[in-house]
Amino acid sequence: MKHITISLLILVIAGSLVSCNKNDYKVDGGTHNAKVNMTTYDYLKSKPQFSSLVHLIDRAGLKDAVNGNITFFACTNYSVDEFVKARYNRRAIELNDENIIYTLDSLPLQEIKDSLKMYMFTGDLGRDKLTIEGKYYQNLLGTIPNVSFYIKLRRTQDYGSYLDHVDYINFTKVIGTRDATVADPTTIPDQEKDMSYDCQTTGIITTTGIIHVMSDWHRLFFNTEKLPS
Repeated sequence: MKHITISLLILVIAGSLVSCNKNDYKVDGGTHNAKVNMTTYDYLKSKPQFSSLVHLIDRAGLKDAVNGNITFFACTNYSVDEFVKARYNRRAIELNDENIIYTLDSLPLQEIKDSLKMYMFTGDLGRDKLTIEGKYYQNLLGTIPNVSFYIKLRRTQDYGSYLDHVDYINFTKVIGTRDATVADPTTIPDQEKDMSYDCQTTGIITTTGIIHVMSDWHRLFFNTEKLPS
């Protein structure tokens, strides 16, 4: 089971929030400045927790896009590596050979180029720009038939003994219409249900944009394929 710690992140410009963090690269229980004097790409490259993501960015030739005026929902190594495991499993089944070698470099290049853009949104989507109600946002990937992306602040009182409430930045892939708008959500087929994840760290302000870090429970590209047994 993954080890999850609850720690208090106090951002100079963003107030206080609690974050579930597997890798304490930003959430350290203390006070720090949310601004870093690096580009988004250089910040990610400086952190070993993002080495797999940076490798894919380099393969896809998306460094300039990452360093644009965007908000980037970054995935950790855990998220990326789980995706690679799922793709290995699919390919091993196709070839009936569990001894195949499947790495980051085995992933189809065009898929990487396109799909990484689903995490990139033009402009500043910092905490102060988001609402509890949320709204749909268009990412750099562009229009996807029957798929959209909804970003909001998800409020919880789970930590009532310490805080009145906590607002997590929540990133949702919506297939068709949002589950919350359906009269009886139990009628929604599994493959059409929303895929929603909180960010574990938010509001990292680089010299070029904003970084929010996706939960480790999120698998890259919202992949749901079976993992190796």
